[in-house]
Amino acid sequence: MDWFYCTTPTRNPLYILGLSKKEIPKICFIPTASGDSDKYIVRFYSAFIQQSCKPSHLSLFNPHTDDLRSFVLEQDIIYVGGGNTKNLIALWKEWGLDHIFREAWESGIILCGLSAGSICWFEQAVTDSIPKQMTVLQCLGFLKGSNCPHYDGEEERRPSYHRLLSQGLISEGYAADDGVGLHFIGDKLEKIVSSRLHAKAYRLEKIGETVKETPIEPTYLGKI
Repeated sequence: MDWFYCTTPTRNPLYILGLSKKEIPKICFIPTASGDSDKYIVRFYSAFIQQSCKPSHLSLFNPHTDDLRSFVLEQDIIYVGGGNTKNLIALWKEWGLDHIFREAWESGIILCGLSAGSICWFEQAVTDSIPKQMTVLQCLGFLKGSNCPHYDGEEERRPSYHRLLSQGLISEGYAADDGVGLHFIGDKLEKIVSSRLHAKAYRLEKIGETVKETPIEPTYLGKI
């Protein structure tokens, strides 16, 4: 397991592409969580077509191949978009992509994503997949613990994570402000980066009946 990269929106394609050892890496967008939104797919190509890479996408609503495993394992980077994580997990399991992505991860393919594409790799996550609720979602479990994105972007995120953790409904883990990326190598947190100057990541732990939140300063990637 050489590389794993997990992020909330950094909007910095150069950082993601720079993780690959390839001169022109193959990067595949997975838009499952958005219902394969055409606009989202266009935004992905608009961002990456200008870079030194070979972009593609994989639709589960209109698949272009019956051999998902071979297609995925040909990629250098898998980039998962945001949306409804509960639907994403269900569809991936139905199509067997959960097992394929684990094989990809173990073979050294970079896995990354934003929002739903960030939390899906952890054991658990704080999600708004059910309307008007912040709930705990059981995810793929490639990474131990829990994850919460949009920590400064949605006002219910921080109190919900604290409440769920204090009640013992979710495991300890990491939260990230918008624009902050958690960079793992294997299953170990290697570094934290941000495309926003004052954004942070946080380590959340339960100590007795209280929740300890420790801010972690990221490396600023500079203006995009």
